[in-house]
Amino acid sequence: MGKTITNELIISKLEAKGYLKYHDMDENKAWDLLEKHFECEVSDEYRNKSYDFYCYTETTADGYEIWIATNDTDSPCISEDVYYYDSDLAQALYDAMFDYGNLIYVDDLNAYYVQDAIEQAWESFITDMIDEVENELIEQGYKQEEELI
Repeated sequence: MGKTITNELIISKLEAKGYLKYHDMDENKAWDLLEKHFECEVSDEYRNKSYDFYCYTETTADGYEIWIATNDTDSPCISEDVYYYDSDLAQALYDAMFDYGNLIYVDDLNAYYVQDAIEQAWESFITDMIDEVENELIEQGYKQEEELI
């Protein structure tokens, strides 16, 4: 019987590479890994007109707070880029990491929607790393088990 790829083997290989569960990892290290993997940089330091995507708050004329997620701050599309609830921004920010890459501005890096987007990106990242580990093990002569992670 040959060598078999198991969940335990994959987890040990991921841990050896320094990839842990997001909540168990140093936040700065997690950020660095995600930014490198997605080829983007997320910042809360505003640089005039130099970002590829923006997430920020605005206040309406009658005092309501709204959230904007856009690649064009000069003319955001009201029906696509303006959000009444900040919880809806997590998906927009996550998508921006893939669609716009490079530089992303977020006015509050500690907002819940940012953390939600990071956790979603982390899950995607770990899935990619699992695939990479599996491929490395197959190249080393391991065979796949039926149900893995």
